[in-house]
Amino acid sequence: MTRRTPIAACVTALLLVLAGAACDSPPRLPAFSNPVVAGLWTAQRMSEARAADTAVPNGIGEDAGTTDPEPDPVPATAEKVAYHDNAAVIGKIFFDTPDGPSVCSGTAVEDPARPGRSGLVWTAGHCVHAGAGGGWFRNIVFVPSYNDLGLDAAARQAADEDRIAPFGIWWADSAEVAPEWVAEGAPSGGGGSPFDYAVMHVRRQGLPASLQETIGQAAPVWFGAPSATRIGDMAVWGYPAESPFDGERMFSCQDRPGRLSILSDQPVLYRIGCTMTGGSSGGGWFARGPNGALALVSNTSIGPADSTWLAGPRLGEPAKELYERVSDKAGSL
Repeated sequence: MTRRTPIAACVTALLLVLAGAACDSPPRLPAFSNPVVAGLWTAQRMSEARAADTAVPNGIGEDAGTTDPEPDPVPATAEKVAYHDNAAVIGKIFFDTPDGPSVCSGTAVEDPARPGRSGLVWTAGHCVHAGAGGGWFRNIVFVPSYNDLGLDAAARQAADEDRIAPFGIWWADSAEVAPEWVAEGAPSGGGGSPFDYAVMHVRRQGLPASLQETIGQAAPVWFGAPSATRIGDMAVWGYPAESPFDGERMFSCQDRPGRLSILSDQPVLYRIGCTMTGGSSGGGWFARGPNGALALVSNTSIGPADSTWLAGPRLGEPAKELYERVSDKAGSL
């Protein structure tokens, strides 16, 4: 290993200044690019996608900041079919990583700049970007109400694509992740989890209507929702894809949240008991807002090896600013 000399360091610093970057500025994120590949995400290829999640160690957070005792596991409950009647805003996110086709969960959310015509989807940062040392994933799409009738594996293989993707396949044409996720996000150990959120804008090829107009719904987002000690029960949806689940059906859990701290100097996460496994990452967390309606307050980020709980970031002002940036970009796409 060679050691950088002070002169070399000064030259590097000078080049950064000439490039318009400060020495201590975070790495510049390459522009998001996700060109449509027609016919790529067939029903068969979607069935082959695997969860890209890595479980965190059991007992994480016990010695870091403010962490409540681990919650009792809450068994995941299968969502009623048809999904488009009961949870139309929930869907699966498919994307390609260097290891092959992968899957997460996501939620269609409102766009205040386009009432009734939103094309925004909320998910986890690690479902669109690899985090520290990595880049954007490829071929990212959202499939609302995936496997609408909750078919089992055998029936699903024989089903036509209209039943698997009743509202079609929506390609991401814009996305944003938190800069902290880019700097700290890690595939294991929970690094970057307090900032593990992302917003995408999606379109369906050949369809002028927006995502919200097509599925008929979009969830409101509640930024700055109360902390775990001051909020009521939360409900979490997703498509768990690791054993004993198969990724084909939608499930949910409901529980009163507790607090989980990964690092004492970073924001505290919400945590609930839930037995959903990898593949549920990115799925929306909902609580009743001040007006009594359900609103998205978080997304699944991490869970332990024994699949007894899930944790997600609390969405504050930085998350709101990210959301608004994607909304602003949507107007120019």
